[in-house]
Amino acid sequence: MNEIKYQPIGIIHSPFKEPRGTPIQPTAAKDVEGTVEVFPEYAEGLKDVDGFSHLILIYHFHLAKRVSLKVKPYMDNNLRGIFATRAPPRPNPIGLSIVQLIKVERNMLHIRDVDVVDGTPLLDIKPYVPEFDLRKVEKTGWLEKRVSRLPKAKDDGRFV
Repeated sequence: MNEIKYQPIGIIHSPFKEPRGTPIQPTAAKDVEGTVEVFPEYAEGLKDVDGFSHLILIYHFHLAKRVSLKVKPYMDNNLRGIFATRAPPRPNPIGLSIVQLIKVERNMLHIRDVDVVDGTPLLDIKPYVPEFDLRKVEKTGWLEKRVSRLPKAKDDGRFV
């Protein structure tokens, strides 16, 4: 298979200067504000984005220094397969977050519920549309009994 290359379209800015202490999901980052700086050459693509209350940010886990196919996730002490987690040390270190859009100013998106380290390279933006994206979920695997702990969950620095 041919190599796949992506270039960042912008940078995510947040109050979190390092992984340790960063909320591990947007629901654990309730009301935390940040910005998304879209590079000027992509700003035209922001047309009409202000019509959406929430956006999906797809980004590169730029601080993940290693790949591991088994990890001890933040809310568990057992080794789990990387694809059964959202942990950063993935073969392709790609993350995603659903954030609330507060406002758009030229090439800057002001967002809320940001759970991303400051300076994270942005790969793409997609509108979040519940009618498209929401699904009835029957099981949540090993996380089922741990999800209630999420609002307090912070990165402990183990994956850097």
